[in-house]
Amino acid sequence: MSIVRPKEIRGMSDEQVAKQLKDLQNELLKERAITSTGGAPENPGRIRELRRTIARILTIQKEEK
Repeated sequence: MSIVRPKEIRGMSDEQVAKQLKDLQNELLKERAITSTGGAPENPGRIRELRRTIARILTIQKEEK
């Protein structure tokens, strides 16, 4: 997954945004599992990027309500 910009999120349908959010949350869960078991993640900055993208999506969803 790549970084999703706010303009891209606003252009998506509700179903696409929900799917994107679920995919990102699953990916974050996998990255955290790797880190918690003592492994070294392939890209250490990826966890931060995932968290920010998830927050961005949730913020835009709340703005639209």
